[in-house]
Amino acid sequence: MNLIQQNQRSLERREETGCGLGPQEMENQLPEVPLFKVFSFLDAGSLLQYWNKVAEDERLWRNLCLKRWDFCNFSCQQLGTQTWKQYFLDQTKCEHRMALAQREDFHYKEATGNLGILEHMAYLSGSGHPVTGQEKSVICTVSSKRMLYAWDVQEGTVIWSSPVQPYSLKLLATLPQVHLAFTVDLKGTVKVWTCQDEDALATFTVSKACFSLEAFLTKDGPFLMVGNSEGDIYTLTVPELRTVSKVNAFKYCVELLHCSPDKKWIFACGIHQHILPKIFWVESLLRPSEDESPLSVALPFPWCCGAGWAPRRANRITVMYRRGSFRKTGFTTFDLTIERPGGRAVIQAHQITHFLLPVGMESPIWMGVSDRNVIVFASGPSLFLFTISGSQLQRCDNHQMSICYLWVDRLHVLTTSMDNSMHMYMWEEEGRCPCLKSCCHLEQVRSDFLPSCFLSRAICDNKSIVCVVSRSRESSILEREACSSAFHGLCCPECTVEPTWTSS
Repeated sequence: MNLIQQNQRSLERREETGCGLGPQEMENQLPEVPLFKVFSFLDAGSLLQYWNKVAEDERLWRNLCLKRWDFCNFSCQQLGTQTWKQYFLDQTKCEHRMALAQREDFHYKEATGNLGILEHMAYLSGSGHPVTGQEKSVICTVSSKRMLYAWDVQEGTVIWSSPVQPYSLKLLATLPQVHLAFTVDLKGTVKVWTCQDEDALATFTVSKACFSLEAFLTKDGPFLMVGNSEGDIYTLTVPELRTVSKVNAFKYCVELLHCSPDKKWIFACGIHQHILPKIFWVESLLRPSEDESPLSVALPFPWCCGAGWAPRRANRITVMYRRGSFRKTGFTTFDLTIERPGGRAVIQAHQITHFLLPVGMESPIWMGVSDRNVIVFASGPSLFLFTISGSQLQRCDNHQMSICYLWVDRLHVLTTSMDNSMHMYMWEEEGRCPCLKSCCHLEQVRSDFLPSCFLSRAICDNKSIVCVVSRSRESSILEREACSSAFHGLCCPECTVEPTWTSS
């Protein structure tokens, strides 16, 4: 076995264990001898000029931005006079300041008025020019008042609201790239909103109640997928909401739709003992054939209750499932490929690894996946990090009560608990194995001492954190008309201001 083969085998082993090379190790792995040979032909002036030219290449810095931040997928014209290198350094500085934030560095806003219970929420911002620093963070929330709200996070104020709808709004999705929000009500009516005009832009009615909703942007434009109680998956154009395809995936309801980061795969499942989760090739749903069924593969793990795509390895998915009479929780990871035996396309799901959680560990409800083959999930009041092969890397105990919500993206992990506290972590990947850095702990600023009646939720973008806590001021929690919602717009200080806090 030659040196190249040995290095390749070593990299593969690191991937399977969830411990890859960190930036420092990658630096040490650079082929010094070939580089030295090439540069030895240059004189001092040419060497400095060539090396500086390569290091300043905009393509390299844009690639670094795209790998790290989803919101960087904009044109060079939108970048203005700033270079990609400057943008990368500015965003990294902002990230660092957010990681060092303390409670006193956040602004607290509590909404007033009879808003009802604020339930699902999602960011609507992200369609503007983030390089200018002028775009405000805007979120959408669904209310028990049968209304959709748009909020200015920094101000903590409602900037738009929909008319009262005939039925309760049960699902919410947004497409920040095109500044659109989507809702589904109790009767299966799908609507698309600009969050500027009073009326919905388009309406589509599904014959049965809907349980899942996923919006995504492809090279062919934006699309919306809806899963209903009869196991049907509708693929609709945006914003017209015209039917592109309809496929019956299961005999029971579709409770989860989750698109891969590259928008090439869609994961679908229902939480049922007789349902095997499926993964569809998105292209076959966008361009259906009259003679063939959409390309899909079933995963042999019923009772699926969660899934997460690897952010930078878009064909890798980790699935959380229950097994056995005691409902033990397990995780299994697959790599997906399309093979063409005999010229016919077939999806192959190659199982990489799987494991069951230790006996006695409380079954998690929420999970997420990081870039470095690591699973994060909440169990009771604790947050755990495991490799995809089942090795525990970290346990975080920053809550007194059970974690009721978990938000995971490429940079942040947010947890909220039953006592309405929220904790922020950020991923650290400098070493051999990734870990979570505990950043700050935020507790609800109470105007009264009544306990919360509803689960708190938290989401974040690159410049704000939002936590919504709904509580009742009446003795009966079933009297939803008598409930109000606390809106926490927790905004990180402007990145142009020097930080005044210290590391936690």
